[in-house]
Amino acid sequence: MNIVVCVKYVPDAQSERAFTEDNTTDREGVDGLLSELDEYAIEEALKIAEAGEGEVTVLTVGPDDAAEAVKKALQMGADKGVHILDEAIAGSDAPATSLVLAEAIKKIGSPDLVLTGMASTDGTMSVVPAMLAERLGLPQVTFASELTVEGEGVKIRRDGDSSTETIESSLPALVSVTDQINEPRYPSFKGIMAAKKKPVETWGLSDLGVDAGQVGQANAWTAVLETTKRPPREQGEVVADEGDGGTKLAEFLAAQKFV
Repeated sequence: MNIVVCVKYVPDAQSERAFTEDNTTDREGVDGLLSELDEYAIEEALKIAEAGEGEVTVLTVGPDDAAEAVKKALQMGADKGVHILDEAIAGSDAPATSLVLAEAIKKIGSPDLVLTGMASTDGTMSVVPAMLAERLGLPQVTFASELTVEGEGVKIRRDGDSSTETIESSLPALVSVTDQINEPRYPSFKGIMAAKKKPVETWGLSDLGVDAGQVGQANAWTAVLETTKRPPREQGEVVADEGDGGTKLAEFLAAQKFV
């Protein structure tokens, strides 16, 4: 089985995140890492491949540092990687990102299964999997808490707030997975050493046949006009309880419309 996993290099949530002068996310002035939610998709791909004959290719779009996301996936056990690197892509929105990913997947080959995380930890939009499935002409089976490959199809369990659904689809298909599906493995020393010999290809937009006028910040469907840094947290008010502490607490909660 040929499996492609889409991954993203994102700013570390523990870092002091900020915007650049052009109102895009600062990806160079902060530490970055493989999006945590994508690790679940990688782990699921590895489990499927290990259960039978399979090959796992990881695909990412991003600047030079995004190669670290591919590297981490290869250390976990993926077989090969593809890094889409082109300055024209900077600032791309979800439609443009899905276009680049779709053309890259077509160039990789005809996968039986495309796996993604449920969302990226920097954007948290959850729309790229659906857009990507549409561009590839694949059925989308999203938010999988459990995934089973059965013959020529897949079956997932989707856990909602009020119900649990079982959804089936034929292959090839695109599946996005949640953080409930598995426990991602840590790269072993053997995996880290093996990753150094695994193939990683770097492609630009010209390799994919994508025009630069279709991507980038200037061609995004929406634009951020202004950003304001969050003000520092103010010191809370200390109220001495002189027998009326309960009343003052209730008044505060009412003033904040908490009650």
